[in-house]
Amino acid sequence: MVEDHQRPSAMAQLRNNFVTGIVVIGPLAITIFLARWFLEWVDSTVKPLIPAAWNPDSYLPFAVPGFGLMVALIGITMLGAMTASLIGRSLISYGEQLVDRTPFVRPVYKTIKQVFETVISNRANSFSQAGLIEWPRKGLWSIVFLSAPARGEIADKLGPDEDYVTVFIPTTPNPTGGYIMFVPRRDVRILDMSVEDAAKLVISAGLVMPEERARLTEAGTARVVDPVL
Repeated sequence: MVEDHQRPSAMAQLRNNFVTGIVVIGPLAITIFLARWFLEWVDSTVKPLIPAAWNPDSYLPFAVPGFGLMVALIGITMLGAMTASLIGRSLISYGEQLVDRTPFVRPVYKTIKQVFETVISNRANSFSQAGLIEWPRKGLWSIVFLSAPARGEIADKLGPDEDYVTVFIPTTPNPTGGYIMFVPRRDVRILDMSVEDAAKLVISAGLVMPEERARLTEAGTARVVDPVL
């Protein structure tokens, strides 16, 4: 009788199966939707710039998906190769001089360019570790991403006697927004999890834990709930 009482009803089992199906198909469907949206956005932006003689959509009865993306990748690669030449550098320098003379465009362009140059040139060191700091007050801990040691005027003002590190405190569920702080390295507790796992933890508001940590936590909980008799 106890087993019949604990057995889920048909409606409960149906609901559980539906939720399981959502968990399986949801991430896949969203990924496919985002990939298709990005592909269509690139195609709709690049294809109108391609001459009709080179565009297969002009003489085929159907549109070729991804052709605009392929042309964009080839064009970006060729642009990068052109900048290595004297003529390419001269053209880029001339274009940047024109941008510098535009009042409202200049600060935006310089800021975005500096961010791109910093991220790409230092991509091996960008957010190489995740950690914890006491923030916003003592006793409360927040996940941070370590970027680089404090340099330049910041390091000079903070003093040479203390080793400060630049940390980024992401917000939930959008980790691209947050706060930059300069914290003594001794006040940062470095985590074993990767930056990707820490980002998942932030995006999911703590619901998605790293696999290894989740496995150890579940094993510890099982030992507490079901002790060996």
